[in-house]
Amino acid sequence: MEVPEDDPSGGRRRERRARILELNKEAARFYRTMLSDPRGAAVAAYIAEARRISPKYSARFGLGAAPEGWDNLIRAMADKGYDKAELLEAGLAVSGKNGGIYDKFRNRLMLPVIDVRGDVIGFTSRVMDDSAPKYLNTPETSVFKKRSVLYGVNYAKSSKRPNFILVEGNIDVITLHQAGFDNAVASMGTALTTEQIRLLSRYTKELVLCYDNDGAGQAATEKAISLLENSEFNVRVLSLPRRLQDGEYVKQDVDDFIKFQGPAAFQAILDGSENQMDYRMDAVAAKYDLSDGEAKIANSAEIAALIASLPNAVEREVYAGRAAERAGV
Repeated sequence: MEVPEDDPSGGRRRERRARILELNKEAARFYRTMLSDPRGAAVAAYIAEARRISPKYSARFGLGAAPEGWDNLIRAMADKGYDKAELLEAGLAVSGKNGGIYDKFRNRLMLPVIDVRGDVIGFTSRVMDDSAPKYLNTPETSVFKKRSVLYGVNYAKSSKRPNFILVEGNIDVITLHQAGFDNAVASMGTALTTEQIRLLSRYTKELVLCYDNDGAGQAATEKAISLLENSEFNVRVLSLPRRLQDGEYVKQDVDDFIKFQGPAAFQAILDGSENQMDYRMDAVAAKYDLSDGEAKIANSAEIAALIASLPNAVEREVYAGRAAERAGV
């Protein structure tokens, strides 16, 4: 809906925003009720059995089910008085042919995205098989701006822990909270943004980056470190070890680690997590065969360039000493 030029106070815009937020809340309630409906049985089983999320944390995070079918939500929301335009504006419906609309989310696990005020601003969702897309979010709307959203921040903001743990997946957040780490948040599948950093700065001064231990996770870690350089944050990196499976070491995410190793093992790794500079020096060293003379020289040169980029002379001196120790000098 366009805001009239004779509405300088933005009153209608605020009314429209409130209406969309209320619609999102009603949609979250609908999806939640579907977990106890035969149409949501597969999602309920997936939550309890495949993901091992307890009823308490399923309820705490408002998990729900979008049933199969083209208009389940549309009809339920129409009964509540919401029209086609509002459903489209909220990103809950998609325009079809011949002017019709259909439910955006179908046959999916639904996770409401709740902001620091407690408003449901949108949804993220996941399939339960290998179909694509695996994850599907609410599109950009008047209330949902993915670059500014942190999943789980509505609870993490009240944590008594001294830092925030930043992970990749929304289910990783729920798994960590259930395991006692109520300071976990996720950046909605996007690389960390300046808007999210501003939001984080309201609640903590220390971040622990805990992305997946694959190539994409390492790239996301490097990007986050670069973005956080010269910021007010103390940044640490938690690198999850690979897990032995069928004779091979395979990557594992936070959800896997908690399931297989347990909360105490995660706490031990959290306590030993590296600061960002140690992590970066380790990442450089991992690229080279340090038993080879030329590779060792190349490693030293790259480490030296990394240290030289530090803005603080004291830090440069400290890390030059650490680099020398690593090299056995």
